[in-house]
Parts: sequence; structure tokens; C-alpha cells
Amino acid sequence: MNAVYRFQRDFYRRGPREARAAALACALALGGCSTSIPLPSLISHDDVTGSIEKPLPELSRTLDPEDWRRARAALGVALDPQGNGAAVNWDNPQSGVRGAFTPVGAAFPSGDHVCRAFVAELGGTARPLQLQGVGCREKNGEWIVGDMKPWRKG
Repeated sequence: MNAVYRFQRDFYRRGPREARAAALACALALGGCSTSIPLPSLISHDDVTGSIEKPLPELSRTLDPEDWRRARAALGVALDPQGNGAAVNWDNPQSGVRGAFTPVGAAFPSGDHVCRAFVAELGGTARPLQLQGVGCREKNGEWIVGDMKPWRKG
């Protein structure tokens, strides 16, 4: 006789009280219990997606990595909250692409970031562009660009 059959036979031979006690014991044994113990994470929450670079809004699809490097450096100088608010120009003599960032208004807080609106001009491409956007400084000091759209005078 196999063990399952013996268990079922013995289970049904018991009285209702014993059957309920056995069912409760089985439920407790099979149900287990759950406990949450806070443990320090081995991975910093800031670095969970650190290997995935945040996509930057494009000024133009024609910008190569060196153009972006130069543009980001100028953006950081132009949007610096301690800066004078003047336009900062950049160019890449190798590609012929150039541009400028002009801060618009004072810096403002947004959550944990310091942000500043700007107007960007891009030349040396097939079609000159004028864009407006908002740049916010990350904790690591880099500026990220958001809300980029064509500039409308107004």
C-alpha cells in the first residue's frame, strides 16, 4: 500500500474533530509564514540603471558623438546657476557643426534638481535650427535636457 493511500485512509477514519485538527496542521505546515527583514542592498539604488545611458533629446540627427560632447560642455556653462546668463557658443571644426545655448530666466528648483530654461541655436547643418528646452543638473553635475521643442518667439 502506498503512503498517499494510507494517509487518505487514516485521515477519513478519524472523527470530525481530529480531521479538522489534521487539516489545520496541514494548512499551517504547507502555508508557511512570511517575514520581511530589511537588509541593506548590495547595489546602490542610484546605480541600478547606471549602465544604461539616458537618451538625450536630439538637437539634430546629424550630430556625431564629438558634436554632442562639445554641445554638452557649452550647455553646462550656459545653464550654470551662478553664471551671468550670457550665450555660450560651441563648434566642432572637424564636422563644421556649431551652435549656441542661451539661458532664459533664472535657475529654479525641480525636485532634487536645479533647472534652467534655454534657447539653442544649431548651424552648420543642412537646416539651421532654433529650439527651446529645459536643462536640469543631475547629482553627478551633468546636465540633462528635457522638454525640447522648436523655439517660438513670444
